[in-house]
Amino acid sequence: MMSRTVFMCCVVFLIALSCVCGDGLIEVFKWKQMDFYNRGDVRAVRQPNPSAPVVFPGKYERRRIKRKVITSRDILDGVETRSGIDDDDSRPYIPYNNVPMGVTHFRGRLFVTMPRRRVGIPSTLNYIDMRRDSAQSSPKLHAYPSFEMNQFNSSELNLVSVYRTTVDACQRLWFIDTGMLEYPNNRQQIRRPSIWIVDLKTDRQLMRFDIPEEIVETGRGLASLTIDVPSPNQCDQAYAYIPDLVYRRLYVYSLATDRMWSFEHNYFNFDPVAGDLHIGGQTFRWDDGIFSVTLGRQQPDGSRDVYFHAMASNNEFVVSNRVLQLESNAARSDHGNDFRVLGSRGQNKQSTMHQYDPRTGVVFYAEIQTNGVGCWNSRNPFSAATHDTVAANAETMIYPSDLTIDEDGTMWVMTNSMPIFIYSTLDTNVFNFRIWKQDTIDAKRNTVCE
Repeated sequence: MMSRTVFMCCVVFLIALSCVCGDGLIEVFKWKQMDFYNRGDVRAVRQPNPSAPVVFPGKYERRRIKRKVITSRDILDGVETRSGIDDDDSRPYIPYNNVPMGVTHFRGRLFVTMPRRRVGIPSTLNYIDMRRDSAQSSPKLHAYPSFEMNQFNSSELNLVSVYRTTVDACQRLWFIDTGMLEYPNNRQQIRRPSIWIVDLKTDRQLMRFDIPEEIVETGRGLASLTIDVPSPNQCDQAYAYIPDLVYRRLYVYSLATDRMWSFEHNYFNFDPVAGDLHIGGQTFRWDDGIFSVTLGRQQPDGSRDVYFHAMASNNEFVVSNRVLQLESNAARSDHGNDFRVLGSRGQNKQSTMHQYDPRTGVVFYAEIQTNGVGCWNSRNPFSAATHDTVAANAETMIYPSDLTIDEDGTMWVMTNSMPIFIYSTLDTNVFNFRIWKQDTIDAKRNTVCE
């Protein structure tokens, strides 16, 4: 007969493996390895010549190396991975090297990003046609806005590497092209990092803003952006808030003035006691700084709270968008009480992305240590007791890399097993990448976030 001690240990293990406090998430797609409708050809996607000049070599690379920043961008010294073996390979498509990062849904198209952290990636910005391919469990990806636009060596105007995307209230797709090829031992900044805007009604590029060198040295830490539009009738008054997880800054871009400025604050740093992580059987240490920004409820005067956090942290912070939108504030050496501490989400609640849902008033978090999604109702005080788990699974939800909410109130989550890819070897016989969804009203049900 099983002893009580053994029985309780089994119960604890099962709880740790899978937890659903709300209605959980619905699995939409899953892949063992990613595939594309257009894999390219050797001539179209020639790999960069290591001896070729980059846009701005030298001083910024030396500064960064001296700091010895270890983030989610890096492989630690002495760690060998399967993907690092063939980084000189000239094949345009190497299945193993394609790891999806971001997911955004807009009216039947599901945008999926593939940052160029290895060679053999045909297109960095892609989409799934939900009307055509939703019945497939592992659909191929379409390059967006075209396959040609994703060939970085064909033109200096083309895309290099995109981490995440977002759609604003004016039906525009925004994203950062880091301009960087993040190949192990051969990282190259081949373009200036840039902000892109694409009209989703026509799929035509509306704008590209090359970020000035005096604002940001390299695109290495530009993994996301959040768009603040006063209303759909004021599309030209949009602001973009761009966290830099490496240099620990928050950049603000004004579409109306076509200008950009930079904030620095201690709250953008990582928490030194929250950087030790254990995910997917891998134990490692990251010091990613400010990583995610989301906008709270719009007040009668048009202002919003801007919530933000570092990835290597359990804490959440807030600042008014009115503070960020005034360029002169960025030059202040003392920000007084403009930036405030909200509190701690609890232990082991490190989060990549988070987003506020205007229908429910709930902020949802992609939590990497719990391998799941958490929540907090912004009408409640901020504490560990007011946070809860929507869904978590240490086998099928390893490393939620992105979380977005579409205009219909559906939450979309990408899980991509990234730590295993970086520090070990993905098993290509099992499903490594998944996209999940859930209506936000259902997601908060039976949690303290109701």
